[in-house]
Amino acid sequence: MQTHINKIAALVKIDVIAFMSEKAIPSDAVIQAWIGIMRAQQKLLQAIEADLKKARMPPLGWYDVLWELVRAQDGRLRPFEIEERTLLAQYNLSRLIDRIEREGLVIRETFADDGRGRWVAVTESGRALRERMWAVYAKAIDRHVGSKLDDASAEAIAGLLKRFCA
Repeated sequence: MQTHINKIAALVKIDVIAFMSEKAIPSDAVIQAWIGIMRAQQKLLQAIEADLKKARMPPLGWYDVLWELVRAQDGRLRPFEIEERTLLAQYNLSRLIDRIEREGLVIRETFADDGRGRWVAVTESGRALRERMWAVYAKAIDRHVGSKLDDASAEAIAGLLKRFCA
C-alpha cells in the first residue's frame, strides 16, 4: 500500500513525507486544546459519577440508555440505535442492557415481523428511575459546569464543540 501511494505521489510530484508531516502535526494551540478537552471531560465525568454514587444512583451509562429510550418513539430502540445515540461501545452496551433489564428498567421485545430482531423498551420503573437520576444529574451539571460559566461563555463553548459533532 505504501509503495502504491509513493508511486502515485511521484506521478503528481508530491513529496509524501513532507506533505504528511506538514498535515499530521497539530499546532501547540491545538494540542493544548485537545489536552484541555480531555482533562475537562475526565474530571467532569468523575465528579458527576461521584455525585450519582453519593445519591445511591446507578452510573451515568444507565441514565444515558434510559434517556435515549424515553426520548424514542414508543419508548423503544434497537440495540444498535442505542449504541449510535450514546457513547457506549457495543460490547459494553450489551452487558449494560442485561444489567438494566435484570433491574426491571427495560424489557426486550421481539420484532413482530422477524423473531430474530429485538427491541429494548423502557418500563415505567425505568422512566421513574431516569427522572430521579435527572434530579441528581442536573444539580451536578450546574455545580460542576454551570457554577463556573455564565450563559454567554456556555453558549460560546457549546458553539465551538458543535464543530466536532457535525
